[in-house]
Amino acid sequence: MNKFNSDNYVHVLANEVNRSFAFKAKTVEELKDWQKAFRPKLREALGIDKIENRGSCSLEPKMLSEETLDTHIRQEWSIFSEPGFEIPFFLLLPKGQTKPAPLVLTPHGHSKLAKNIYVGIWRNEAEKAEIADGDRDIALQAVEAGYVAIAPDVRGFADLRLKEDKASDESYSDRKLQMRALMFGRTLIGERVWDIGRLIDYAKTRSEIDTGKIMITGNSGGGTVSLFAAACDERIGIAVPSSYFCTFEGSIGSIRHCECNYIPGIMTMAEMYDIAGLIAPRPFLAVNGKEDKIFPIESAKYAYKKLKEIYEVAGAGEVCKLAIGNGGHRYYKDLVWDFVKEQFE
Repeated sequence: MNKFNSDNYVHVLANEVNRSFAFKAKTVEELKDWQKAFRPKLREALGIDKIENRGSCSLEPKMLSEETLDTHIRQEWSIFSEPGFEIPFFLLLPKGQTKPAPLVLTPHGHSKLAKNIYVGIWRNEAEKAEIADGDRDIALQAVEAGYVAIAPDVRGFADLRLKEDKASDESYSDRKLQMRALMFGRTLIGERVWDIGRLIDYAKTRSEIDTGKIMITGNSGGGTVSLFAAACDERIGIAVPSSYFCTFEGSIGSIRHCECNYIPGIMTMAEMYDIAGLIAPRPFLAVNGKEDKIFPIESAKYAYKKLKEIYEVAGAGEVCKLAIGNGGHRYYKDLVWDFVKEQFE
C-alpha cells in the first residue's frame, strides 16, 4: 500500500481514482458515443452551463481603432460575450485580401502585455526583446501567413482585470476571479472558453473570414484555452496548444501553477489526454519545450502516447502530432505553421 502524505497524495489519488470518462473505446462508433456523452459533462464541469443560463445577448460589435500597417490592417473591437460583459480583441486582416481566409484565434497567456504581445505591440526595447525571444507575436505570424487573426484580451488581464489590480499595476487578477467564479459554479477556464465561442460567433458576421476553417493556438495559459476550447467547440478545426499539453498529475497537480488552471473534480472525470481526445479526428499539434520546468516533457510525451491511441481509434493518427522545441516555456513558430498550412489546404 502506498503511504499517503502531503507530498505524494496527488500521485496516490491519481492511481486510485476511477475516472468516469477515461477513454476505453475500441471502434469509431464507440469513440463518437464517448465524445457525445463526455463533452456536455466537461462543459458542465467548466461552468459553461451556468454562463448559458444567464441568457443570450447580442454581440453589439464596436470598432475602437483601426491602423493600416505594412502587411495587414489591425482593428480593435469589442463585443458582448455575456449579458453586461464586454471583451476587447484585435482583428488582423491581410493587406490586399480578395477572398475569405481561414481564421486563427490566438488567446494569450500570463503577460502584462495581454493581447498586445500577440500582435507585436511593444512599448520599449525590453518588451520588444521579450516578444522576439519567445516567438510571442503569434497573431502577427498568422496574418503574415495569409490568415485572418483574432487576438482577444483573456479574462483577468489588461482591461479585464479588477479595478484594484489595475490601480496597483498587478499583471492579472486570476486568483480573485477564479475564487469568485467558483462560488457560482463557474471556472475561469470555462469563462475564457465561452469567450472564444462568442468570438467565433462574431467571426461568422465577417465576410473576410472562412469560418469553415478555424484554428486556435496560444502559449501557456493560451495553450490551456486552446485545448479546452477545441474540446468543447467543434467549430474549431485545428488545435495547436503550446507549452501546456501534459498530464494533470505530472504538471497541474504536482507543480505550482496559477489558480486559473484548476477545475473542481476534473481528475474524477478525465486526464488531460482524454479531454484532448474530444478534439479527434480534428488535427491536433501539441508544442512543448524539452526544458519546460512547469510542463515536464516526459509527462507530455506520456500524454501524447495516450492521445495518439485515441486518434488511432478515430482513424486520424496522422494528424495528431507532438513537436518538441529545444528550449523552455515559450512558443516555437518554426514547429507550427507548416503543420497548419498542410491542414488548411
